Amino acid sequence: MKCKFCSREAYIKLHYPKMYLCVDHFIEYFERKVQRTIERYKLLNKDEKVLVAISGGKDSAVTAYVLNKLGYNIECLHINLGIGEYSLKSEEFAKRQCKLIGAPLHIVRIKEILGHGIGEVRTRRPPCSYCGLTKRYIMNKFAYDNGFDAIATGHNLDDEASFLLNNLLHWNTEYLAKGGPLLPGEGKFVKKVKPLYELTEREVVAYALAVGLEYLVEECPHARGATTLDMKAILNELEEKRPGTKFTFVRGYLRKRKLFEVEVEKKELKECKVCGMPSSGEICAFCKFWGLKEPLDFKVSR
Repeated sequence: MKCKFCSREAYIKLHYPKMYLCVDHFIEYFERKVQRTIERYKLLNKDEKVLVAISGGKDSAVTAYVLNKLGYNIECLHINLGIGEYSLKSEEFAKRQCKLIGAPLHIVRIKEILGHGIGEVRTRRPPCSYCGLTKRYIMNKFAYDNGFDAIATGHNLDDEASFLLNNLLHWNTEYLAKGGPLLPGEGKFVKKVKPLYELTEREVVAYALAVGLEYLVEECPHARGATTLDMKAILNELEEKRPGTKFTFVRGYLRKRKLFEVEVEKKELKECKVCGMPSSGEICAFCKFWGLKEPLDFKVSR
């Protein structure tokens, strides 16, 4: 098949909107869609300093690549989770990606600063639970300590649709109230944005291959059997039968999000007695879980 806009051979068939595109026109389409997403949801300004959380995978690498190409002021942060060979590979890919992009890379290795990697802590909590807590805390504190205006993550349309479906099935209204492409900053909480919010996982993979971005394909060993994978499988089946299902689902949620916001009570935040970051109690969940007695210092010399 030929590209919709020229006579060249098609590189990809988009199911929604339905069209064939060559490599060059697909790259143009993808980047234009990211820029439109940023503008539609007022995610970023060109004068803001943006920290991109880069894992070594495709989504975060593409986020960093596109933002840099579009002229945003970015630096990258890789959190080495201390999960054996998997984390070693992840860090190497993150280094290679940032070298190709031409973006500064900061690395935090949790085993060095906390004494244990993910999966090595004696706890009844599943690894994914405290891994999420740890990554969110480190991303926010690193960004706050170093004067970043925003944190950009690589969440794509498939991620958001599966998040919504899972939380709707369990009626987790607090999570549903806080979804969306933008989580505004407040106090010591740095603004969080998702520039790939309206792009599918398939499109992200195609873009990474088109621009020559290598990425880690291997899934985290702790993610096997995760509920998110089941949700994605269900949504992929629906998308196959009715193209545009994911997009319609996510856009519809954004229109109705206020229905969930009214059920969430505004909690008064204090400052954690250990680290000084926002907390609903005397000590924040991160310091409590890791048993910290003094704050971590993430300030980097420039």
